[in-house]
Amino acid sequence: MKLTVGDKAPSFKVKDQNGEFVSNKDYSGKPYVIYFYPKASTPGCTTQSCNLRDAMSDLKKLDAAVIGVSADSPEKQKKFDDKYKFGFPLLADEDREVIDSYGVWGDKSMYGKIFKGIVRSAFVVDAKGKIAGAFYKVSPKDTVPKTMEVLKNL
Repeated sequence: MKLTVGDKAPSFKVKDQNGEFVSNKDYSGKPYVIYFYPKASTPGCTTQSCNLRDAMSDLKKLDAAVIGVSADSPEKQKKFDDKYKFGFPLLADEDREVIDSYGVWGDKSMYGKIFKGIVRSAFVVDAKGKIAGAFYKVSPKDTVPKTMEVLKNL
């Protein structure tokens, strides 16, 4: 089920790249961007994640945090973070708890074949825990501009 603006953001508690639990409760009272990418260290996912890393100073001015999510293991997430120095949690959602709750697991196609996977998406959650922006099938280069626009209007 897809989330829309005004919905309550799903609760979660999942390990990050450092093996530490990260929960939506850790961000109570402040906005955050939570984005979903298919696989760590692939070109589109690297572009999307690096763009968010590079926008951190602007995001911090808006008091916003960033959380990345994929179904990769904590070890793969750690390797991805070590290489690109993101500076924000990368959730290792191997059981797809967060992925399913945000409705980002779905049909994808490559070379004419249909398969299930993570649909690249990004969300802005406001300080009250509500979805303020929902971007399914967002392109890596559009993630920052679309989420920043929502954050500026909170």
